[in-house]
Order: sequence, then structure tokens, then C-alpha cells
Amino acid sequence: MEMEQEQDILGERLELAVGRIGEIAAGTGLPGGFDLYFQKMAEFLVLAEENRRFIEAGGLRTASLEELAERNHALYRDILPENYGTSFGNPEYAVKMLGEDMGRCLSFLHRELLSTAAFCYGGKQEEVVIRMELFLEIYAAFEGEQAESGTLPAAESIRQILYWFVSDYADMAALETVGQMTCPGRGRSCGILQEADLEDLRYLYAYGEYVGENELETAAFLNSLPEETIDTMADTYTEGYRIGFEVTGKDLSKKKTVELIYPIGFERMMRKAAGNFQKMGLDVVSRDPSVSILYGAGSYASSSPNRQYGFDHKDDVALFFDKALAGRRIEVFQTALETYRKEALGYAGPAVVESFGEKDFEPVNKPQAVRMTEEQNERWVEYRMQRRQVQERYILEEERSFTIIAFPVPEIREALPDPSKETYAAFFRDIIRINTLDYRLYRDIQAKIIEALNRADHCEIRGMNGNRTDLRVNLYKRKDPERETIFENCVADVNIPVGEVFTSPVLQGTRGRLHVSRVFLDGLEYKDLEILFEDGRIADYTCANFNTEKENRDFVRENVLFRHKTLPMGEFAIGTNTSAYVTARKYGVQGKLPILIAEKTGPHFAVGDTCYSHTEETRVYNPDGREIVAKDNEISLLRKTDPSKAYFNCHTDVTIPYDELGELTAVTAEGERTPIIRNGRFVLEGTQELNRPLDEQEK
Repeated sequence: MEMEQEQDILGERLELAVGRIGEIAAGTGLPGGFDLYFQKMAEFLVLAEENRRFIEAGGLRTASLEELAERNHALYRDILPENYGTSFGNPEYAVKMLGEDMGRCLSFLHRELLSTAAFCYGGKQEEVVIRMELFLEIYAAFEGEQAESGTLPAAESIRQILYWFVSDYADMAALETVGQMTCPGRGRSCGILQEADLEDLRYLYAYGEYVGENELETAAFLNSLPEETIDTMADTYTEGYRIGFEVTGKDLSKKKTVELIYPIGFERMMRKAAGNFQKMGLDVVSRDPSVSILYGAGSYASSSPNRQYGFDHKDDVALFFDKALAGRRIEVFQTALETYRKEALGYAGPAVVESFGEKDFEPVNKPQAVRMTEEQNERWVEYRMQRRQVQERYILEEERSFTIIAFPVPEIREALPDPSKETYAAFFRDIIRINTLDYRLYRDIQAKIIEALNRADHCEIRGMNGNRTDLRVNLYKRKDPERETIFENCVADVNIPVGEVFTSPVLQGTRGRLHVSRVFLDGLEYKDLEILFEDGRIADYTCANFNTEKENRDFVRENVLFRHKTLPMGEFAIGTNTSAYVTARKYGVQGKLPILIAEKTGPHFAVGDTCYSHTEETRVYNPDGREIVAKDNEISLLRKTDPSKAYFNCHTDVTIPYDELGELTAVTAEGERTPIIRNGRFVLEGTQELNRPLDEQEK
């Protein structure tokens, strides 16, 4: 009864809000750009509400595919690239029309209101209502000031309204996010995977996210594949997850849920994967995504309607982020985890499907966009550390695991030598082949590489063909060579595909320059990325993306260092998957590979935490029975005395491709040199089989 009363009250609030917003859409009488702003946002909210009622009435089942596509694109039309120049979501335009401080505040509000599109499709009526009421509260401030004094409200008063909205509803957002993450069936995708007719592509619009050609073509392509191909994709993915628990000695039977993270369009594979996980005793969970600042990333995602829009708003939290808000967010996050304590203990970790192949994106740095101050940067780093520490008390790192696999989206056709659907299908099949390579072959070859590296004091790495890399990486010294190893022999489990050996380097004595001419990290391209190390820590960095050194340094610091002043080299690895390397060059998509595959196509170096972050005490063994002992570095060891300084909560791999690698040599304490790779070829005895794909490419 109480719930019915709450719904009735919510319905009344919604009806009142929609009525007032409809009046604003007809005209406001506010001066200049403010009249246009409030009209446009009111029109959007009216459109969102009309879609909510359409969905409530069963429109997703009765409308044509064409109508659903039209409705979907209408919700995101304002931020599409062709319209973005005159969108108030564009901080450059908002500041031009509304002034610097007010423009930034109202451009943020644009982003927050845009989230109502997905909330309408998800049936989240309260989420819709509170944003409509926020819009009306801000409009009332303008209307009241205009009527009273003929002026506009101060930008600070508008910022304060937004601040308290973000603060007041943080608890609701935290409860919803943690609940979806730990409780089966609460995320939108759970119902879609269980119930949708995947042959009828109208199901794609049930997410409420932007649906573009990638999503439509991916779903249609997967529907065209034989059942055995779908089985292979799903089985590789879920078996990698299971093996990840097995090789680290973690008990999967103690867990109850697995989080499926995937691109929209992959539902046929994910449905099969969900069935596989259920046979392991795991129910699937998922979190709904949203552009709202109150929520983090979700479990499923579509292609962005405009990646510049996301880049422009990535620092929006800087409008409000202070000590009080940081503390509030930590508090409500802990309360949410405490509420779902039992469910959180049963969370086994994420199983991730990544996509790659979207058009190149070169972000434009806009001075009108909100940016964090140095003080906020430091506070943000501290906040992320505290949040991680809170989470670890409920979701135990030593008991959870993950897996990641990647597939190309149809948009990659534009980068292929032949953009036909047939060539895309061939490339997709090649990626499946790479993801399912014989791990036993790589296991045995990699064991020979590890044997040479185990005897080394350090490694020396130098570039060629314009690559300026010149590094000395210091290695851990074994105490019991018969029982210990310093490199992990990585086969296809948590990081699919197969093909790397890796270690946590000793920081003291690790020094030099890491350089790559071009690399994509988390969807962003870096040109001439250069990082200098002193005693294993980043001493300097730059790239060549922008016209000024400051812009280049800021870009690297924000997106590679994640706002830290420095990071250690957390991983040194040698990728051995020459088949992946050759396939990328065969199709001309080297720059499109995700780091998951790219890291297997040459030596790579991670900045941030080690690969064993938060699980250092878990004993791990190679297939030969030797225990991996190089899991720590001088910084991660601080967990025993000062845990707040031991971790950075980031780990970014930078790979040198074989054709830029002149030398990778293991050097003993006595100066004996054992080349592993020279001039882009494996030269260590017993590893020449890895050159076969390279040699066949040249024929």
C-alpha cells in the first residue's frame, strides 16, 4: 500500500512538472540566449516524456524498426556532430551564448538532463522526475530574478543548486548502482538477454542508449553466424573466466554472481555466455549506464553519438568537487555496500567483452570546458583511493577475478583495404582465430623465454625505425631458482588472447625513455607518446597531439597518469602473439587494436599498479610448478605499513610494436647478454616458431 501511495505521489509530481515544462517550451521571455536555452531543454524533456509514455504503452513491441530508430535518434539529435556546433551541450557554444560561468553550469545541466532519455526507457520514473524538478528549480531562479529586478541570477547561485542536487541524490545513485552490480535481474540488460527475440532487432532500442550503425550491423552480423561459431566465442570467454579462478587458486564455488560487460549488439553471444555461467553456478548481473554525473560506467554501452561531447564533459565534476562532496560520496558508497553486504561477498567479478574499430577520434581541447584545479586533481586521486579501499572491505580482491576478450565492430570496415561486409566477416573470423590460438604452443615457447629472463639482472630495450626507446629495466633476483620464477607464463585466461610473459620490475635502477610513434589507449590516440623514467618512476612525459606543450602534458597527465604527479612502472612484459601482429598489418588496422590485443604484439610497459595489485599474498604458479615471486615493487610493499600510499588504482599498458623494436636483451649480473628479440624477430633458441607468421607475411 505504501509503495502504491509513493507511486501515486511520484505520478502527481511528474504530471505537474511536465505541465510547467510544456509552458516553458512555448517561450520564456528571458533575455538573449537564455530564452533559447530553456526552450530547447524544455522541448527535449517534453520529447523524453512522450517517449516514456510510448514505452509504457508497449510501443517497443508494436512500433516498426524505422519508428524506433527515428525516436531514438531524435533524443540524441542535439549532440550529433552535425548539430553540435549550436548545441548548449557544447561548452564552447554555451559560453558564447550565456557567458563563461553560467555557460559552464548550464552546459552541465544539459548533460544531466540528457540522461532522462535512458531513464525513460528503463522505467526509472523517479530519476526522470528529479531531473525535471531540477530544471524547473533553475528556471524559477531565472524567472524570479527577472521579475524582481530585471536581472539574471548569479552564476554561483545556479552552481549551488546543481551542487546540492549532486550531493542530495548521491545516496540514491549509490544504492541503485551497487544493487544492480550485486543483485541478479535488476539491470536492464538482464531482461533483454533472457526474454528478447534477438532475430527482431527492435530489441536494441529497449536499452534506451544511442543505437547507431555499429549496434544494428553487429547484431545482424552475429545473427548470421553459425551456432557453433557463437558457441566458440562464448565458450572461450567463459572458460577464460573459469580458468582465471583456477590458476590463482581462488574458489569460484563460493561466488554467486558474475557481471557481464559488453557492447550493445553482442546479445546472441552474451545469452550463450549467461547460460555457460549458470552451469558454473553463477547468475548474471549488470549495471545500467547513464551520462548522469551521479552514476559511473555501466555494464553495457553503445557507440557514442559524439565522442567530443563526452570529452568536453569528462571533468564536469570539477564544478562541485570539494572535500565535503568527496566525503559524502564515500559515505553513501559504503552505506550502499553495507546494505548489500551479503550480495557483495558473492560477486565474482566482471567478464568483459570489449569492442574496437571505431573511427579515429582526435579530441579538441576547449578552454570553455570545465577543468580540475591542481587541488582538485589531488583530491580526486585521494577520493579514488578511498573508494577502492571501501570496496575492498566488501568485495574481497583475493577472492574475485575477471576476464576480457575483444571483437571488432562494423565501423572498422572504413579502415580495411576493402570496406565490404565480406572483408569485415573475414577479419572477424581472424579475430576469433586469434582469440582461440593453441595455448599449449605458446606456453612451451614462453617457458623458454622465461628461463632466459630468470637468469637476468636486468633487460635492455631499444627502438628502431624512428622509435626513440632506450630503457634499462631492473629485475627481481630469485632466492631459490629451483622453485621460483620472476615472470608469469600468461596463457588465455583473464586476458584473452594468449601471448605474453610479464613481471613486476624492480623500480630502483629502472630508467630511460619509452617512446611509441602512435598508440591508442582507452579509445584515445597518442602521437609520439614519450615517457621518461628515473628509478622506475615517471620523471617526465609528453606527446605531439596538440600545438602547445602544456596541452600535450595535460592530455597525458589526465588520461595516462590519471591526474597523479607520477606513477611507477608497474609491469614489464614481452608480447609473443605474432599472429595478432600480422593480422593487424594484413588488414591495415594496427592503430585500431585494443590494448588487450596490442599488448600481445610486442614488449609493453604498464604505468600504475602491478598486475598483482591487491592480491600480492595470493600464491601463483606457472605451469612448470614454479612460484611467481616478483609480484611487488617498492611502492606496493607500502601496503604493509601505509596502504594509502601503496596503490594508484590505474594500470595502462604501452606497447612497442615489433617493427619499432631494435633490441630486447636479457643481461646477467656478470654482463652476459642473451638477445630475446633483435630487429623485430625472436632470436632466442626455441622461439623461432613465433617468427613463422612474420616470415609468411613477407612472402
